[in-house]
Amino acid sequence: MHGSNHFIVRGPLPDPETARALARHWSVIEIGAKTPESLAQWRISSKEFRENLEWAVSVPGDGETSPAVALLLDELTARGIVLRRA
Repeated sequence: MHGSNHFIVRGPLPDPETARALARHWSVIEIGAKTPESLAQWRISSKEFRENLEWAVSVPGDGETSPAVALLLDELTARGIVLRRA
């Protein structure tokens, strides 16, 4: 989650610095831009089942958390997944 935006990402749980880099990389769309090698082990997934989500990271950003994202985070924490902050 980055401010009012969110990404479903496939890959290992990133450390806080990498989570911020991922949010910066995917927050601004650049046509033809290549993903930096340091971020190559993560990719955005356009569709996932909620029960398959294993981690959540919040990166500070502008805007309020949308109600849909807040609900998803509530569901994840109810399953015991810790919301990490970057």
